[in-house]
Amino acid sequence: MKTILLHIHDDLGAESRLQAALDTARAHDAHIRCIQMTPVPDMLAADIYGGAGYAPSIVAELREHDEAYRAKMEARLAREDVAWDWQQADGDSLGGLIGASILADLIVVTLPEGGRTGVDDPLAIVPDLALAARAPVLAVPPAVKTFAATGRALVAWDGSAEAGAALRASVPLLKRASTVDVVTIEEADKAHFPAGAAPEYLARHGIGAQWHSWPRKSRAIDVALAEAVDNLAADWVVMGAFGHSRLREFVFGGVTRAMLRGAQVPLLLAH
Repeated sequence: MKTILLHIHDDLGAESRLQAALDTARAHDAHIRCIQMTPVPDMLAADIYGGAGYAPSIVAELREHDEAYRAKMEARLAREDVAWDWQQADGDSLGGLIGASILADLIVVTLPEGGRTGVDDPLAIVPDLALAARAPVLAVPPAVKTFAATGRALVAWDGSAEAGAALRASVPLLKRASTVDVVTIEEADKAHFPAGAAPEYLARHGIGAQWHSWPRKSRAIDVALAEAVDNLAADWVVMGAFGHSRLREFVFGGVTRAMLRGAQVPLLLAH
């Protein structure tokens, strides 16, 4: 865990993202790469009803705002005891982060609370980023001001390829955790998968983990999982993202979609 991408955007989740990146970098002696994207192409393309004459002034205003925010953030980072650099470009944040993830170990973004209703709300890029990026995504709720890199971690394990991808990607982080709980939600139709495989895999990496078979009690899986997170006092959760298609999760609901909407702790996601 040596290269951390930090999504730079002036919104209500900026402080939580920064603190999570700083906490992770300190725990792993890692480098933070700040990715700032100015959405100029989107602004120009969207203006099709006679507003093109205003586009240059809007672009100039966007760039001026981003330059001022960069100066503020660079001054802040200069006071922190971490290594960092800055990459700025025109384009959308999602595309910029996906492109930069090719040589990254972690991407730190915000997990929005509810829908986006104003310009200060964090961008809703977590689902697409988790599916397309080449690095795991650490999605941090805006209310979480620190990331307990050495705290209690919970691994949501269902034997799926997505859960396996998340588990493998999280090994460097789990090595620093004080406690690792592997939680399997009891499901009659999935009794065949090797529940003990995850603790065994972690043990080979020198990570001790306790396995829990958590009762579902006819509830939705995400409700049972949220109960486990709360009862085990987890500081952050490792989970696979979108075991079903995005369309199916949107229409019928799904664990990933529910957790993205209601998680109170950071989620480490991979697909």
